[in-house]
Amino acid sequence: MTPVNVSLPSEPGIRISLAELIEMRHRVREVQLFSTPSQRSPLIGLHHSKFRGRGVDFDQVRVYQAGDDVRTIDWRVTARTQEPHTKLFHEERERPIFIMVEQSTRLFFGSGLMFKSVLAAQVAALIGWAALGHNDRVGGLVFGDNEHYEIKPRRSKQSLLQLLNRLVKVNQSLHSEREPDRDAFGVALRRAREVLRPGSLAIVICDERALSDSAEQQLSLLSRHCDLLMLPLSDPLDHALPAAGLLRFAERGAQLEIDTLNFDLRQTYRAQAEARIARWELLAQKLRVLLMPLSTQSEMVEQMREFLNPQRPGKGR
Repeated sequence: MTPVNVSLPSEPGIRISLAELIEMRHRVREVQLFSTPSQRSPLIGLHHSKFRGRGVDFDQVRVYQAGDDVRTIDWRVTARTQEPHTKLFHEERERPIFIMVEQSTRLFFGSGLMFKSVLAAQVAALIGWAALGHNDRVGGLVFGDNEHYEIKPRRSKQSLLQLLNRLVKVNQSLHSEREPDRDAFGVALRRAREVLRPGSLAIVICDERALSDSAEQQLSLLSRHCDLLMLPLSDPLDHALPAAGLLRFAERGAQLEIDTLNFDLRQTYRAQAEARIARWELLAQKLRVLLMPLSTQSEMVEQMREFLNPQRPGKGR
């Protein structure tokens, strides 16, 4: 259900602008998203170790994936680990990064610093600029309630700007009266499986509540030939109801009143939220992929920095 809508001003935190997303390029240096020769990032498979060999720069050894050239198998590592491993070289490291970002009605809400839809756009822009600076091909998929727009990964600023421009257009068209497509996330994931080649990195930015049985199955299938980074987004009100008396909600003409002073109701609501969080964590463990939950409650770059660099002085988990 969606809270009763009132006239919303056009201001930061509610709608996103292209200028704001372009400005995110200046914040890339604040977060170690991708590895450098001197520092490894937690993002899987993007560490760059530079060794000369055969006229190209050796990058890394990773588990063999379908579609890899068998001539690049590292037999020493394979013998030691009893699992096929292949060598990657510098030109192969420049791989497609596919940013899947949700812009649906269920994200058009926020009780914190911004709407979840704005948070999703900011995260997509930050990762896009970081990937471009890392010399990777950048593209993606913007999906909403009844639409999706695909941008082919290319190593060009124009490709990223095309993705950001489409993201802004969908964001500014959001309103609470639109009827959501419950399977939009699953459809977007199926499309990603069709277009992404083995070894790509898929960045999945979606509502925390989007993880249905169908979506979980599609994520599992996608992880078989792509690296995954999952960023489920939430708002404080997704996790706990305030003891604020009667709250009224509306959705497509239907209205609902909830007595938030009811302790059992608040406990049930919290338990459902905890179950969603646990489901994401279990899926990430099963697929062995990185999970980075983000909230509208705190500043986005600071959340990512704390997650990716937990050992910085004065920081910890």
